[in-house]
Amino acid sequence: MVVYKKASLCQPENFREMYLFAFIVCVCILVTPSLSFSGDAVGENEPLNVKIGQMIMVGFRGLTVNDKSPVIADIKKRKIGGVILFDYDVPSQSPVRNIESPDQVRSLVSALQEASYIPLFIAIDQEGGKVNRLKERFGFPPTVSEGYLGRIDDPEVTKKYAERTAETLAALGINLNFAPVVDLNINPDNPVIGKIERSFSADTEVVIRHSMVTIDAFHTHGILSAIKHFPGHGSSTADSHKRFVDVTESWSPDELKPFEAIIQSGNCDMVMTAHIFNARLDPLWPATLSHRIIGGILRDDMRFNGVVASDDMQMNAIRSFYGLEIAIKMAIGAGCDILVFANNSTFDENIAGRAIDVIKKLVAEGEIKNKRIDESYSRIIRLKEKLKQ
Repeated sequence: MVVYKKASLCQPENFREMYLFAFIVCVCILVTPSLSFSGDAVGENEPLNVKIGQMIMVGFRGLTVNDKSPVIADIKKRKIGGVILFDYDVPSQSPVRNIESPDQVRSLVSALQEASYIPLFIAIDQEGGKVNRLKERFGFPPTVSEGYLGRIDDPEVTKKYAERTAETLAALGINLNFAPVVDLNINPDNPVIGKIERSFSADTEVVIRHSMVTIDAFHTHGILSAIKHFPGHGSSTADSHKRFVDVTESWSPDELKPFEAIIQSGNCDMVMTAHIFNARLDPLWPATLSHRIIGGILRDDMRFNGVVASDDMQMNAIRSFYGLEIAIKMAIGAGCDILVFANNSTFDENIAGRAIDVIKKLVAEGEIKNKRIDESYSRIIRLKEKLKQ
């Protein structure tokens, strides 16, 4: 078992203590197991519940947390791998959720990390413009939308705003941004992408250019990036937060090009799926639940072996059409490594425990193989190792 907590070491006061101190450190280095990423050895020493827990990311309520907070129980007992922060609580229509001020968010993030012996992904949707959790009224810097940056089409301007975002996140301890959006703005009236300026452009090269600049800026400040929404949400006419979305007639293969270019650059940390249905790619399942789309196009064709995160599994495009067990079984079977339960379409305080119990049941029944869990755990831990660099 790898323990990530930093040890508290005393400062030696004389040469004798210094030599003793050095000897102890050397012994500790020799006897401390290292984390290997080679083959099936990854994660073998961790129990199944830890591996499964690392595959779960949840949203929660609270500006502060303590030992009685449900999310702390999820972290300590269920070993969840990440949390996602929001500024507004949609189910209760309350402006109070996780974000109030820079100092408050910094303290919250610190308390969350302190509860976990494996570093958490602390995630946020900080795209800029309308999708902006860290708003000026809370004391954060102003942002602009991807649509605005795409129209200007000046990489230096995009870099400036991306670095401002990255610096802000880094100062708070947030380490994963579900951005940039690399969907093509094929339908400007798309209620969830084009209409709220979440896409850089309908031009593939513009999207690739500005996405690359954004990701580079994030990495400069130690922020991981998740490009979204695979295999492309830009042509849709409906919002998958609210309903089943079919893009069979509107989707274009060009929508894959930004994902492919970023993956081939070697700079892709994570890909987030879309809940869209496309009968030309899979006649039965939406992308998040489709092995043809994730396992076939993303994993096999594009050769992406990094972390795949689902979009929120509680969005209506999934929740209203598939039971929790079927959705989890299909998502993991398709190739998703992290299942996101944002708790901000509907709120279920116990969703982490319910999801983990479902996965354990599916493993026990042989519906999900242990090897498949190991694959996801390996990818997740490999990406988390970047947080230590």
